[in-house]
Amino acid sequence: MFSKVLIANRGEIAVRIIRACREQGVATVAVYSDVDRDALHVRLADEAYALGGVTAAESYLNTEAILSIIERSGADAVHPGYGFFSENADFARAITERGVTFIGPPPAAIEVMGDKISARHAAERVDVASVPGTTDFITDPAEVVAFGAEHGWPVAVKAAYGGGGRGMKVVADADGAADAVESARRESLAYFGRDELYMERYLTAPRHIEVQVLADSHGNAVYLGGRDCSAQRRHQKLIEEAPAPGLSEAVRAAMGEAAVKVAKGCDYTNAGTVEFLYEDGEFWYLEMNTRLQVEHPVTEMVTGLDLVEQQLRIAAGEPLAFTQDDVEIRGHAIEVRINAEDPAGGAFLPSPGRITTLRAPDGFGVRFDTGFEAGDEVSQFYDNLIGKLIVWGADRDIAIRRMLRALGELDIAGVATTAPADVAILEHPDFVAARHSTKWVEETLDLSGVGSAKGEGADDADAPPGSVRRDTTVEVDGRRIEVSMWVPDPAEVGTLGGRPRRSSVSRGSAGGVGNGQVTVPMQGTIVKVVVAVGDGVEAGDTVCVLEAMKMENNVAADITGTVTEVKVTEGDSVGSGDVVVVIEAGEAG
Repeated sequence: MFSKVLIANRGEIAVRIIRACREQGVATVAVYSDVDRDALHVRLADEAYALGGVTAAESYLNTEAILSIIERSGADAVHPGYGFFSENADFARAITERGVTFIGPPPAAIEVMGDKISARHAAERVDVASVPGTTDFITDPAEVVAFGAEHGWPVAVKAAYGGGGRGMKVVADADGAADAVESARRESLAYFGRDELYMERYLTAPRHIEVQVLADSHGNAVYLGGRDCSAQRRHQKLIEEAPAPGLSEAVRAAMGEAAVKVAKGCDYTNAGTVEFLYEDGEFWYLEMNTRLQVEHPVTEMVTGLDLVEQQLRIAAGEPLAFTQDDVEIRGHAIEVRINAEDPAGGAFLPSPGRITTLRAPDGFGVRFDTGFEAGDEVSQFYDNLIGKLIVWGADRDIAIRRMLRALGELDIAGVATTAPADVAILEHPDFVAARHSTKWVEETLDLSGVGSAKGEGADDADAPPGSVRRDTTVEVDGRRIEVSMWVPDPAEVGTLGGRPRRSSVSRGSAGGVGNGQVTVPMQGTIVKVVVAVGDGVEAGDTVCVLEAMKMENNVAADITGTVTEVKVTEGDSVGSGDVVVVIEAGEAG
């Protein structure tokens, strides 16, 4: 086993790895950006080193800074977690060339599977069918138009070196191809450090099923059952569960065997996940994620295996201590991602800020993985995952009820969270009957009126100007009653998150609906300005693009008319409610 492991990541996954290492008697090294100087993973690690910088590019994607810290700390292994450099072959190779172990697959396997196009070729070589798509990088939006004309719309444009829904855009028709390609490139570069793209047919109502695999360096490989990750918004998962419900045993076995074939076909070692799309009894290979998945805890709960421990042992050269026949799936597990987002009637608006309260639920079969404590800041510069709530039950119905109970006990204040949307999903008859697909949340689930009481959401539509909702409890004739009230918004005064606002950006109404004062719904960075003074716009047209927590959001005109003022430029930081464009009502153009 290793003596000291550097975790090249942050947040809950860094905390998860630190705890697993400590249980194995392995010392840990944390790295941190300026924003994360006092983060939980920094406080828990045996040693911590500053990367400097604020954005991911300046810190967690700074290869030279991380390599320098490896040398200074004397770490003999590096765990990349997920995201950032976890699927970057150049990073893995730079580490192994220094005689340090990369806790993940060999660089060659990452190159094959990290590049989603070569991954399609690898699946074809072992006779595993893929979703119809291209095997070349997109160099021109015209290629997307041609593909859509041949295979039908919509088309999914995806990051070739990414995953998790980042850098993925769905193109509904030829008119949207250019903007989708441009936006996907920006997101991919920001999150993965690479901007190559490819495309594939976007299926109409598939379920997203993935299979966890473990492979050692001695030729052994097993699959640990499947997970259903179909409850998604913006192609990013909200709820995952294991085992995937409603599949025949024959399909489960066929998927598992296909996953092992794909892994062995590229000489894969360590933990990985092979993803499939399932529809009407058939499944197609989608991609392989050459890393630990965010949703790995549900597999741990139903198998009793610590996957991070398995990663450490495999990377240290140990053979798997069990065979496929030894793998037993017991009960049912569900994971809910608690993101700092306001469901806001289905808009899912990022909600950075300081967590003032964080109380996790407890009880039999309940687990909460997080990288935050009360008082910590959720930064706009990184992914907005606060934590993962995981439950186990003897069967799926029990697991659903236990999760609803746990969500009822979860108390997070200071930022909005996705918890109300999770409750809406879990209580819906379609989810209970496992009739949902990857598009169900956005196309079928009714989230009107569902918002977070901790932020500006659908429940706050009638907020008085400059006010926010606060919940409290009172006693009336000795009976405890919860009530809500409107109080002055502290964000209206001073700075937001410790970062001064641009003095040239004025404040307007939070909604900016119908008055020509176009405002942004959240704190973030302007990455594109679409209009100029004198341009005519229709209500609903995009006027600029806002990036918040690595997600791009189109900011739309609220009325039809002519642009009279543009208050921002690309790269500007803005706060929730800031006016970015002013429109004078009238005929467009």
